[in-house]
Amino acid sequence: MTTRSSPSFAYLSLTLAPLFWAGNFVLARAMHASVAPMTLSFVRWSIALLLLLPFGLRPAWNQRALWLPHWRRILLLGLLGVCGFNSLVYLGLQSTTATNAVLMNSFIPILIVIFGALGFGLRLTLRQAGAIAVSFLGVLAIVAHGEPARLLELDINHGDAIVFCAMVVWALYTLLLRGLPAGLDRIGILTVLVAVGLTGIAPLFAAELASGRTTPLNAATLATFLYVGTLPSVAAYYCYNYGVAQVGAARAGTFIHLMPAFGALLSLLFLGETIRVYHVAGIAAILAGVLLSTRFAKS
Repeated sequence: MTTRSSPSFAYLSLTLAPLFWAGNFVLARAMHASVAPMTLSFVRWSIALLLLLPFGLRPAWNQRALWLPHWRRILLLGLLGVCGFNSLVYLGLQSTTATNAVLMNSFIPILIVIFGALGFGLRLTLRQAGAIAVSFLGVLAIVAHGEPARLLELDINHGDAIVFCAMVVWALYTLLLRGLPAGLDRIGILTVLVAVGLTGIAPLFAAELASGRTTPLNAATLATFLYVGTLPSVAAYYCYNYGVAQVGAARAGTFIHLMPAFGALLSLLFLGETIRVYHVAGIAAILAGVLLSTRFAKS
């Protein structure tokens, strides 16, 4: 029988996380006209925190002596992984497609290698540097929609740029996770991170309301809140954090590449979005770069 500490369970967890996250991207894009981005982020993590508290509050409190010495890292993780990443993604999906957004997730493993070499003690080889260049060409193909002139004129979709910033944030979050004590209860520390992130989202939500952007409460918006508050929040973060702890940041990061496959399929089925030639060319370049880099990365 598979146990929770087996490699196969870790890989299953790392497969489920991008599936749930891809659904989050597609649903956020589908509801972008009805649900304000900071409202979606705030309600999502409010629901997640309510679900986590009965299971995570006690272990978080019992292990406070283990995680409190790392409070600066935990503060940064909460602000990056919960507040920053999700708020940027929802904001970007107001003006770009779900397909573009999920495809750009494939640049995360390359960003992990870059930032890992710059500030986290990971060695960057000449092969990895070349891989980064190849993958970056793939990202440029996607954000320029296959038209190089858009790059020369700096005519990049505003939403694509915001989503790319979210990818930078997630790469940093993944690397910073490695510094947490290995013995931490995963649900307990996730509860702490969500509480920190929700505190960061609150003023953004208040500013959005003050600007006059409101969200109607109906069956569609309530169903949206229910989904984003459960599977891509509690379940996916638990799965991803568990996977990083078991197999390392570099190896776990490669599973992010399942998001384009899941996201493109879901976008095709539910949004009617078209997969274009520049999408295929971009993802092929990104994947080629990742195969070159992460094959030799130390986790």
